[in-house]
Amino acid sequence: MFKKVLVAEDFDSISITVAQALEELSVSEIHHAKYCDDAFLKIKKAIKDNLPYDLLISDLSFKTDHRENKLNSGDELIAAIKKVQPDIKTVVFSIEDKSFRIKSLFNDLGINAYVAKGRNSIPELKKAIQGVFNNNTKILSQELTHALRDKSLIEIETYDISLLKLLSKGLILDEIALDFKNSGIIPNGSSSIEKRINKLKIFFKANNNVHLIAIAKDLGLV
Repeated sequence: MFKKVLVAEDFDSISITVAQALEELSVSEIHHAKYCDDAFLKIKKAIKDNLPYDLLISDLSFKTDHRENKLNSGDELIAAIKKVQPDIKTVVFSIEDKSFRIKSLFNDLGINAYVAKGRNSIPELKKAIQGVFNNNTKILSQELTHALRDKSLIEIETYDISLLKLLSKGLILDEIALDFKNSGIIPNGSSSIEKRINKLKIFFKANNNVHLIAIAKDLGLV
């Protein structure tokens, strides 16, 4: 079983419950972090000390407070950690149930398991941790098995998500084009972006940009 595990979770009650589950699995060293920045610092220090973590268990949403952080979500935390420790095993433990977000965590961030918080979540979490330890891939809790089978979003790419996010912030074509150029995202010409928006409106059967953003929010894309 894993020897050293980091739990990134901002609610004490959940963090304690996860720790109990890990203890029942005979994990000997369990650390906690309530903020994504703190979790990232713990990961980096462990690497520097040549005592890296074997497993990360992270929520996706973290409540904001008076403290200013560089990393504000589980997605951002996992992406940052993967850059410094690509081989770390990762389990997401969250209430989020949007199919695209779950798919992107597996496909873009390379997580190993996703467990939905709920009434029967701790047995599911323990099963997932055991499965990840045994090198099983793309483990999903029972109530979310439909998410990876959902083909409705198969054509949506990371490029589209970036585009939809900027649209939802009220940016116009020229502003999106400039943002894409500065970020090195291609294609970044105004005409190409406009064609992509029109394609998305057809795909989602949206009447206009406002309708498109509303649909995207309902699907958890932005």
